[in-house]
Amino acid sequence: MSSIVDEKDLKIMKLLEENARTPLTRIAEKIGMSDVAIRKRLKRLEDDGIIKAYRLKLDHTKLGYRARAIIGFNVEAGRLLEVVRALSGNPNAKFLAITSGDHMVIVDYWARDNTELESFVNELKEKYNVKDVMPSLVLEIVKE
Repeated sequence: MSSIVDEKDLKIMKLLEENARTPLTRIAEKIGMSDVAIRKRLKRLEDDGIIKAYRLKLDHTKLGYRARAIIGFNVEAGRLLEVVRALSGNPNAKFLAITSGDHMVIVDYWARDNTELESFVNELKEKYNVKDVMPSLVLEIVKE
């Protein structure tokens, strides 16, 4: 990695975090630089792996997902990678992490309804023999 992130880079990234589709001309205007300079900085940040992707932020309820849960669980150490690999292919698992906290694995799971969510939790228990499954239903998103 060759870049040192400066204040202008941080301002660019903050604007893009708010809206990744912000035109470079608008970013340049707000920061007081040319759009060519902004483009070069973005290329460097991307090449250095600081900016990894530009993503959509979706409203799960408007897509028909009425149940969302952050689920923590434990799994036999020897099966950890198997379970994580399998879950990473599940399109309803929107976030998946191996952690060092209270649970070995955390998954943000979107379901059409509570029945579908319950089926997923049961599948975790039966198919992967996970332990200590602790789903926390998401009631309201305050900040994402």
